[in-house]
Amino acid sequence: MRVLVTGTEGYLGCLTAQELLRGGHDVIGVDTGYYKNGWLYPGLEHVPETLALDIRRLGPEHLEGVEAVVHMAELSNDPIGDLIGDVTYDINHHGSVHLAEVAKGAGVPRFVYMSSCSVYGVAEGTVDESSEVSPQTSYARCKALVERDVSALAGDDFTPTFLRNATAFGASPRMRFDIVLNNLSGLAWTTGKIAMTSDGSPWRPLVHALDIAKAIRMTLESPRERVHGEIFNVGSEGNNYRVRDIAEIVAAEFPGCELTFGDPSADNRSYRVAFDRIREVLPGYDTDWDAKAGAAQLHRVFESIDMDEATFTGRGHTRLKQIEYLMRTSQVDPQLFWKAPQ
Repeated sequence: MRVLVTGTEGYLGCLTAQELLRGGHDVIGVDTGYYKNGWLYPGLEHVPETLALDIRRLGPEHLEGVEAVVHMAELSNDPIGDLIGDVTYDINHHGSVHLAEVAKGAGVPRFVYMSSCSVYGVAEGTVDESSEVSPQTSYARCKALVERDVSALAGDDFTPTFLRNATAFGASPRMRFDIVLNNLSGLAWTTGKIAMTSDGSPWRPLVHALDIAKAIRMTLESPRERVHGEIFNVGSEGNNYRVRDIAEIVAAEFPGCELTFGDPSADNRSYRVAFDRIREVLPGYDTDWDAKAGAAQLHRVFESIDMDEATFTGRGHTRLKQIEYLMRTSQVDPQLFWKAPQ
């Protein structure tokens, strides 16, 4: 299958492209290049041909011969949404819907969208794909809006599928340290301390980046009728954790790490997620990684590259810092389009 993957120079995208290439698929990458320099370590056997292109400017000419689009190129995480909420909506909502519309118009039959369990926001008990969503941030609201608007495009010639990923963790050559388990592991390695600013009581589901890549591949390889218009939570029941549990797992992996907790947080986002449906519809899908294995993997990576604090805290691996840098140096305009050097 000829697959166009957006965000191939990102944390998840580089691993997803490699998973699809290993599976025998023909992959074209698209990435605007905000995080091009964010390498932590070499580790990609296969890298696809990648177009340096903003999804808002992607047209039908870029989709010739493409049989599926996997879309994950959006502004990632809540701090960026707080910083530039209007641009977040422009890229994450309108840009994503634009891409789906172009794909449908170009005759691409399948469209896999990277949504997020963050659409659940605040929930009592355990939520599943039929539960009402309650997004609390610009990032999560955009995910819900894209699901709504792209679902409306579904038809006999266009099959969208929505993967609501749990919070990602684990090693990637294009590493991110602004997500919870990765961040706590970096703190434990570089400072020997994890000082939680809250009591860690909220629930969060986690999923390893490689398990997300596997879910994408299996979705593409499933018969269209099984995944047409479907929403799948991506993760596993056993990877629902309280934030304090994640911190304790990480601290135990790094000998001598000091762990402290703070007061209850004003952030009320908390949700436990059911993951039965993806295993029912995609036979053979299951997660290979839990938080303990993920922390151990990161520990091995940090040792192998002798990671220092400057690398951990630098802008190369933190989305907000890199976007702020590009804006401060006027490399991008207020809408985050690249500017030609003056």
